[in-house]
Amino acid sequence: MKLFDKLPKSIKKSIRYINQDVTSLDKLLQIEKELNKHIQKRKKQLDGESSI
Repeated sequence: MKLFDKLPKSIKKSIRYINQDVTSLDKLLQIEKELNKHIQKRKKQLDGESSI
């Protein structure tokens, strides 16, 4: 089974949206920036929890 099949439905929808509906580089870069911001925020939260 592929990793994609194990992902939550919301992530699959996001990936499909990027693959099918994003038509400009600018829009893709905005999505990337937003996703990276949230990923980094969550990494910091998880890192803080593991060091307690």
